Amino acid sequence: MQLSVCVSQTWNALPISPEEQVKISLARLPEGLEVKVATPFYADPAPPFPVGPSDGLWDYEVVEMFLVHGEQYTELELGPHGHYLLLRLEGIRQAFARALPLTYHWKIKGKRWWGETLIPWEYLPPEPWTFNAYAIHGCGEQRRYLALFAVPGAEPDAEPDFHRLSYFQPLVWEPLQTG
Repeated sequence: MQLSVCVSQTWNALPISPEEQVKISLARLPEGLEVKVATPFYADPAPPFPVGPSDGLWDYEVVEMFLVHGEQYTELELGPHGHYLLLRLEGIRQAFARALPLTYHWKIKGKRWWGETLIPWEYLPPEPWTFNAYAIHGCGEQRRYLALFAVPGAEPDAEPDFHRLSYFQPLVWEPLQTG
């Protein structure tokens, strides 16, 4: 089973240009959930810490995804410079497992970057899931917050909150395409 989605709006439901859109694909594999991202590269400053599990990636160029079942959820953050973060939570922002280890592959080429990882099943909540995905880029007043499923009616100058689980939507798998 697989799913491909496109982040095509701001977190508060304003449209974005096709050039700014972020593609995310998920695939169910025997060993876990494969996650791939393809996104524009904005050349924002890299985090000043070593490649690997890194807290605070929301302050940098990043793609985030949340998978939710009831009060349990998993948050994945992937950056273009090799940084990532995988959290397990029970209740809003209540992490009980942080900086879980992953194998993360990334590549920057020109004005685009790609990331790929596999989340082991034991790091995920039980199914069925609701989910959402986000992308953040830019610095200072040029900071942009994008979402797969937006928060409609949010004030334009309101602070984005990616943990508003009531705006997430069910994850509906598509049959795996065979070549």
